[in-house]
Parts: sequence; structure tokens; C-alpha cells
Amino acid sequence: MNLNVEKEVAAMKRMTVNELRIKYAEVFGEDTNARHKEWLVRRVIWRMQALAEGDISERARQRAEELANDADLRTTAPKLPRPVPAPADRTKTATLNVAPDRRLPLPGQEIMREYKGQTLIVRVLPHGFEFEGEVYKSLSAVAKVITGTHCNGYFFFRLGGQGGAK
Repeated sequence: MNLNVEKEVAAMKRMTVNELRIKYAEVFGEDTNARHKEWLVRRVIWRMQALAEGDISERARQRAEELANDADLRTTAPKLPRPVPAPADRTKTATLNVAPDRRLPLPGQEIMREYKGQTLIVRVLPHGFEFEGEVYKSLSAVAKVITGTHCNGYFFFRLGGQGGAK
């Protein structure tokens, strides 16, 4: 049987996926669940060539089986290399002094704001803000609790470039 591979491939590329699945069943003798068109074309043309020109020899098949049996198969994952600690002389630590934001009053003072008929009072702490007995990391977190939506804490409490209670 003489097989024109280019002609067959061109014809299969014009087929739908369902038509290719039928062709696959014809050449392999079994159905497939595959729906990848390019994969189906390649598998069908490979099988057609194997049928037309003959499959691999029995000797080659036996040799492949021998190689597969002799292959060392890993049954566990390789161990991860141990991390090498950095030498102590290369690691340097330093304290970072961050200047406080000039818009904020000093710790211990209060920020007041009228909002929806209520007077809101937030106490400035050395590392956060206290509102109604709860401590928050930022003014934005306090503003979010009050309004229910995210907003800029400095803007909500009307703190300008000067800082201080309003």
C-alpha cells in the first residue's frame, strides 16, 4: 500500500474533531476521548504509516522491553540540598530610625472629627491608634472601621501638612 502522507494530513486538517475521532477508531480499532485536533491528526497519521510500512521489528520491540526493564526507576523524590548558612561576618544588622510623620500629633494627643452627627475621638499611641478601646496600626484602618470602606486616614481626619488635632 502506497501512502501519500502530505495528502492524508491535508485531508485530516480539514476534518472536524468528531470526524477525526471516527478516523482514529478506524485505524486503532478503539475509541478515544481526546478532543485535541492536532494530537488526533498526528496519532492517526502515525498509525496509518505504521500499518502501511510495517511496525517496528520484533527484535527492536524486545530490545526496547529489555531496556525498560533494566531502567532504574526512582521511587522517592531526591533529597533537597541543605541550606548553607551565611557567614556571620557578612551579615550586618542596624537599627533604622524612621522620623515620625509630621501630619500626626505626638503620642498621647487626640484627633477629633465630626462624622454623621457623632464626635469621633482617636488617641495617638507610640505605635498605632486607639479608637473605642481597640488599637489599630494606621489611621486608614480606623477610618475603614468608621466608614465601612477603605479611605485615606489623613484625608478622613483632615490632617494637613501641619498635623495635630482638629
